[in-house]
Amino acid sequence: MKSQLTIFTGLFLTIIAISWPVQGHHSFGAEFTNDPGEIQGVVTRASYRNPHPRYEVEITTEDGTKESWELQASAVTGLRNAGWDKDFVQVGDEVTVQGSLGRNGSKKLFIRSLTKANGDSYPQRTENRERNSIYATYGKNYGYVKLNEDAPFDISGAWRNSYRFQVTVNDLEPKPTPFKPETRIAYENTEHYDDYSLRCVAPGLPRIFGAPYDMDIVDVGSHYQFVYIEHNTPRRVYMDGRAVPENYPDRPMGFSVGHWEGKDLVIETTNLAEGFWLDGSGLPMSGGEGTRIVERHIFADDLLSMERVMTIYDDFYTEPLVRRRWSARDDYMMLVEHDSCDPSSYYSDILEDGTLESRLDGLL
Repeated sequence: MKSQLTIFTGLFLTIIAISWPVQGHHSFGAEFTNDPGEIQGVVTRASYRNPHPRYEVEITTEDGTKESWELQASAVTGLRNAGWDKDFVQVGDEVTVQGSLGRNGSKKLFIRSLTKANGDSYPQRTENRERNSIYATYGKNYGYVKLNEDAPFDISGAWRNSYRFQVTVNDLEPKPTPFKPETRIAYENTEHYDDYSLRCVAPGLPRIFGAPYDMDIVDVGSHYQFVYIEHNTPRRVYMDGRAVPENYPDRPMGFSVGHWEGKDLVIETTNLAEGFWLDGSGLPMSGGEGTRIVERHIFADDLLSMERVMTIYDDFYTEPLVRRRWSARDDYMMLVEHDSCDPSSYYSDILEDGTLESRLDGLL
């Protein structure tokens, strides 16, 4: 079969950015570029495992030589919700794949769209919902029950975090990043395989704040219980004025207290564990007393959407860093438990790279 690699124009970049977000599990920016490409070939290996299904495709170049390309897909949870199950792509399938090319000329592609020889495609061609639109009904009750007496309205219920989504890689302002000198050195020495999410460690704050996965909010009165679908991660935001308990340990989600300022919910988080990242590119985080996060949830007048603004105060940087995200109510959203994460692809990769032993030493 005749195959080719094609570099597309900026228009294609715009189209694929609208049609499918890169999910927030791994350091996409460390492994892939924003340069689009296309390959055609036959699937020779298929591994449908969370967080990133992987496939190998053999293509035939213009001069008749064979090449093996590695394909990576988004997280299983998102794929399954959009109709891509473990049987969708099998060994022997002829496929045409468009996506983002690997860095440094590597024969890799992050899948944005895929079409099989029989015409089956992903994303499905019948999909007509647009991520930047709101599919919700004014005046509809999306909540469970309002127990917080200070709240101006009920915020409980499900929220779609893919609304107006952008990738959590290099998304923090200002630019250029206000590194301290030692922080810049640490960042420049970060490698793709240093991403703990590849080993199925939940991202924690502030990184999970930027993920496209849905979240559920339950009003308990004394606190809001945020449940992020990614890794089925719970978070308590205390609304009763309590202080951080003495000797409270630093944790991946920290300790969060909130209050209302008019129609804005303001949340401050401290006691964050060190060793986590601020974003998917590997920006280091101080943690402990060196990191404080303030979030402002700004609700639209119709209560069908909100802008979420996160300001990160961290000793590793010379000024605060800001991340913006949006969430929306949705008449068609179904909250589904996140698939269990399987780190086998991570260890397979470092085994093939010959770095398994050294990296295991670093984890033990």
